[in-house]
Amino acid sequence: ALSTLPAPAQPCLLPPWTLWTLKTVGEKNLNEINKTILLVGETGSGKSTLINTLMNYTMGVKFEDNIWFEIVEDEKRSQTESQTLDVIVYEIFGFKGQTLPYSLTIIDTPGYGDTRGIEHDERVSQRLFDLFRSNDGVHEINAVGLVMKSSDNRVSDRLSYIFDSAMSLFGKNMEKNIVALITHSDGMTPENVLQALEGAEIKCAKNEKNEPVHFLFNNCLSRERTEKNKPGLKNAWEVTEEGMEQFTNFLETLTAQKLTTTVEVLNLTVRLKACIQNLQERIEFTEMKQKELQEIQEALTKHEQEMNKNENFTVEVDEPYKVKESISGGWWWPLIPFYSGAVCCTVCEENCHYPGCTIAWYPKDCVVMPGGGCTVCTGKCPVSAHVKEKWIYVNKMKKVQKTLEEMKEKYEKNKEESGKKTNLLGNVEKEMRDLTAEKNQLLEESYQHVVSLEQIALNVNSLSTHVHLDLLIEKMKEKGDTEKVQKLGEIQRGQESKKGFVTGLWYKYGKKNKGAEDE
Repeated sequence: ALSTLPAPAQPCLLPPWTLWTLKTVGEKNLNEINKTILLVGETGSGKSTLINTLMNYTMGVKFEDNIWFEIVEDEKRSQTESQTLDVIVYEIFGFKGQTLPYSLTIIDTPGYGDTRGIEHDERVSQRLFDLFRSNDGVHEINAVGLVMKSSDNRVSDRLSYIFDSAMSLFGKNMEKNIVALITHSDGMTPENVLQALEGAEIKCAKNEKNEPVHFLFNNCLSRERTEKNKPGLKNAWEVTEEGMEQFTNFLETLTAQKLTTTVEVLNLTVRLKACIQNLQERIEFTEMKQKELQEIQEALTKHEQEMNKNENFTVEVDEPYKVKESISGGWWWPLIPFYSGAVCCTVCEENCHYPGCTIAWYPKDCVVMPGGGCTVCTGKCPVSAHVKEKWIYVNKMKKVQKTLEEMKEKYEKNKEESGKKTNLLGNVEKEMRDLTAEKNQLLEESYQHVVSLEQIALNVNSLSTHVHLDLLIEKMKEKGDTEKVQKLGEIQRGQESKKGFVTGLWYKYGKKNKGAEDE
């Protein structure tokens, strides 16, 4: 008999705006020892069946009982659900002593790496971030299960991309807690899967043979029994029970990894992206100001004599300015106002966190403002100078006529050099040098973010970091800092050697086509 366990009428005691779904079987007991597993894998890899199998094993269900419980539908029957949910937490309580001396919490990430693209995957990562840092969320993980089918003879580009994306969330302390969970297994040693994991250089725990730690499970335990298939199903149960016993015994020996480092990695990742996005915009504005100064320099040099004779002389230059432009995005929850927007500094007139600020309701809660001060904007302004709205600052250029008197007022006012006021051309040149120094400071700050992330992240070579490297490398070359160019180049080449990198680019630009991962 097949019995589906429905989610509780009120599936969690979390606020209605919590961005994950919680499903609990049994009565939650905070005094019980609990083990937490995060599952990562492609849609169709058997994650849903594996979750159901873990639950039935925990409840002590045996082959002879002729019954099967489900807390999650089979993946083929839950495509609609997987399109709408980001992160689901399953809790299994109240069965201590049936087969396990502890309760289980299982975190699933449905739709990770599917055709919705990298923007969806980043949203999944943000939901995990929300889960890990929330007071009501998950604060430690015992194991990360990489779910693969026994028939997999290689780690596909998509799967490599999913693993890279998930592993980039964790610190280096998590590596010994990562294991392979092999589904659709007949009980034989999955040589092809192990070779695939080795070939793809997947970071994970290793056994005494220096192989990836792995456990085997069959996926047909819920099939209806007939006299014809009963022997085969019994063998499938035996394979799975052995795999479950080995996995849960191994799980008992693992030290839970606190997610303090994970939250730090995620904080740094968000700040890195926000910093470099802001950097791009500030460099753009700086170069626009440099263009204006170059045009003024050329006019001063070319028309010097004419300007000396005519105080009303004017030149036409391109002048940079900023405007507010509306942005799309955000969503409404019942009784909950607009959530996704841009955190902007009204003093510096800069975008401090955009795109991607979906976790914070107010600027004070934004991850780029630890301690009440911004880590991104030019003035490192207090949170009180910031707003979170549905608009951003955009750099623009306009043609303007400037008189000689206006230029003198702008570039000579209160400027002295060697104890005396310099001429207009000299002050323009000094302004150019100041702008160059500002660019160099911005580059150094962004470089340090990359280095910090590399030091603590298990897998710094994620696409979210890579998309910013081209700008850094280009500008560091202009600066002439060969050492930093070399370091950034090594990070970039390490990413490009990853199997999931090209697929990630397809996701990023929405060009992923069906079956591409099989080419």
